[in-house]
Amino acid sequence: MSCQVMNPTLQHVYPLASTLNILRTLNPSYTPLPNITGFGSNGTVYAQLFYAGVEQFYCTSDTCTQDLGTGSGSSDWTCQNLECTCIADSVFCGSGSLNLAGILNTLSGTLEISCDAPSSNNTATCAFKQSVIAQVFGSSGLTLSGCAFGECVGQNIIDFVSSNSTATDTDSGSHSNSLGGGVIAGLAVVGGLIAFALVVLLVGWRNQRRAKQQPFGNMNGTHGGSAIEWSNISYFVPSIQPGSGLSMRLKRRSTDQKVVLDNVSGVVEPGQMMAILGPSGAGKTTLIEILAGKSKTGRTMGAVMSQSSDARDTSIGFVPQQDILPSTLTVHEALLFAARLRLPEYIPDSEKLARVDDVVEKLGLTTVRDVRIGDGEKRGISGGEMRRVSIGLELVAKPQILILDEPTSGLDSVSAAKVAGVLHELAHDPKERRVVIATIHQPSSQLYHSFDQVALLSHGRTLYSGAGGFAPATRLSSLGIPYHEGYNVADYLLDVASDPPISLFQSEQPQRVRTPSPLNSNPNAKEISMINDHADVNTMEKGQGNGSYEESPSTRRGKLNSSCSTTFLTQLQVLSGREWKILRRDYTLFVTHVAVAAVLGVFVGGMYFKTGITIAGFQSRVGCLFFLGALIAFSTLSALYHVVETRPLFLRERSSNYYSPTAWLVTRFIFDVLPLRIIPTIIVAAITYWMAGLAHDAAHFFKFLFILVLYTLAMTLFNFLLACLFTNGGIAILLSALTALYQMTYAGFFVHLNDIPPVLRWLQWLCPLKYTLEALSVNEVGSGLMIQDTLQGVPVDVSASLIMNLVCPWRILWLAMFALTTMSIAIWIRFK
Repeated sequence: MSCQVMNPTLQHVYPLASTLNILRTLNPSYTPLPNITGFGSNGTVYAQLFYAGVEQFYCTSDTCTQDLGTGSGSSDWTCQNLECTCIADSVFCGSGSLNLAGILNTLSGTLEISCDAPSSNNTATCAFKQSVIAQVFGSSGLTLSGCAFGECVGQNIIDFVSSNSTATDTDSGSHSNSLGGGVIAGLAVVGGLIAFALVVLLVGWRNQRRAKQQPFGNMNGTHGGSAIEWSNISYFVPSIQPGSGLSMRLKRRSTDQKVVLDNVSGVVEPGQMMAILGPSGAGKTTLIEILAGKSKTGRTMGAVMSQSSDARDTSIGFVPQQDILPSTLTVHEALLFAARLRLPEYIPDSEKLARVDDVVEKLGLTTVRDVRIGDGEKRGISGGEMRRVSIGLELVAKPQILILDEPTSGLDSVSAAKVAGVLHELAHDPKERRVVIATIHQPSSQLYHSFDQVALLSHGRTLYSGAGGFAPATRLSSLGIPYHEGYNVADYLLDVASDPPISLFQSEQPQRVRTPSPLNSNPNAKEISMINDHADVNTMEKGQGNGSYEESPSTRRGKLNSSCSTTFLTQLQVLSGREWKILRRDYTLFVTHVAVAAVLGVFVGGMYFKTGITIAGFQSRVGCLFFLGALIAFSTLSALYHVVETRPLFLRERSSNYYSPTAWLVTRFIFDVLPLRIIPTIIVAAITYWMAGLAHDAAHFFKFLFILVLYTLAMTLFNFLLACLFTNGGIAILLSALTALYQMTYAGFFVHLNDIPPVLRWLQWLCPLKYTLEALSVNEVGSGLMIQDTLQGVPVDVSASLIMNLVCPWRILWLAMFALTTMSIAIWIRFK
């Protein structure tokens, strides 16, 4: 108890505040400090009087009895053998105006401490009585007011009372679960995820089985091919005039259009190969991307039609200019991967293997069939062979129309000739008469004459479209642009297209309406893309009539029907097979992660080796837990870089409908998160845990691992999300590092969260590291950790759970929800 001494006589001599603190010990076995008064027997009193915060004298007494009165809340203590000691040179005992040392040192006999019932503010009025004190201050003794009470008991007493309370509740029928609510919720979430995964696998197995049971015809049968026609294709992108003010730019944003293509038309019959020529910026790549049905950010108008001789759906293969290939796989494995995902499910695997072997032979890749593709760091096949592999990835799907963007770019003349020869044979194959359309930047004379048709573009317009060879030179010569005999026709056409006369545009400008062609009257003709046919540029800019930018229903249906050829389970199986091969062949990344985790575990465990149970040791334990969380936050940066590195391959395969983003993300989780994130986390955590001497029982150890693994999963998926949001890998890595620093700030280790201004304090609720550190800390102190130390000569023996009163279980549930949310957003972004 602590009371204010309010005696008028004493206050007159000593006007400053006087406080009397009394420690009453009825049973020393209950207190964590049994020897603080120097007495080990039952019923002792230790009193100290402070004047202006400085101790003046102290008294001890023993053989005390307690009388609780009639239940009104009052209590009286009567003790024997009173002894008081005055502290020399204190205000009361020598340095003040009145020296009380002679009186205080002679106090003895019986001591009485009586208290009234507490008032409404939980304080009471008490009296400190002794015969000599009664002679000096009156019969009521030394009056004490505003007495506040507290009780200090040992941890074993708290545990005993708690266990008895739990047992009583259980016996009465109120069954109390020993697990926390958050732990139960976390287990429920994990169980739900496992059940959901099992249901998905069961549904996937059923769909896979149903797809494989569909009838299978002759895969290698002869067909007449498919023609393709495009009419009045125009493409516009917003253009902002430089030098104008902001308001002017905002006003003109919806009306100013940069014309990339202007009413371009053409047709290619089966068994023909067309070269699209033109200088840089002529619109070649834009045109073939529109023909291939690629998503464009600008606005398009016109129509693209195809006609299949046997009324089958037209399939289009598109080969981009850059070769984006899995460097670890062999040529045969890369082609087989594409065949298993792009060919229908009902085709047997033996037929897919035969298809791949046929493509390998056609492309002249037999000698490098089992050679790894390689990349800039590890040498594999040559550039020309890489280009043929890229073509083969489309050929395994048996497209009727093959469109290529700069197939000879970056190749030497010999490799370019081989690629051109392969394309010529593919177009003129008597069994599979294909349409081959390729943009060519600057072809040699031999390469130019291998094409059946030529389309010449300049400034988004068609200068010529028709037969190849010398026909374009003859046509342009008749219009007044002379051709010198023996000059490379391709170079001549590019010279004309680089600076064409205005009269050439006027003479070659096509009509704005579609001209009659065999495809228009053929019953098998199919409109594969139509956007605002017969639209006019002027009316389009004004938003009038047919010039609006709305897509036709057929276009929207075509985009919605863009789906994969295989079921989800098959995609998962094929992707997992490729990732397993990559992990086996390029095991340096896995070994490095494991080795670094082991080294860091020994390093951290060495720093916090056998952490003690003093107050400083408790701080070191929390520091160890914080260090592990910060380590995980920064180490998951490698997951972001890996996604950025593999994104071009994912985008190419996704654009060709190899698989769904969900299948890719699940495979990433199995072959990236598990071996490269979770296993190293378990290694570093296990080594550090036992070296640092944390809670030595299996239950708390596995809970410790579960929390860290959950945090690793949350941070890895968060980095996946950053990699999906930002195409620039540097920006994504910078934001990830800044996020890690933000988490370290708001984890509550470096700064007390209540000291942060309220305008910024709310950010703590978005900090996963804060919940992780709290969960790990409470897991540690919840093991019964006792702090045993000495502060200024006073022994301290207290439960760590009383020092750190945190709410742990729901933090674990929050981490799980954070991980699921980031994964869902990443999947949605990839679908968009």
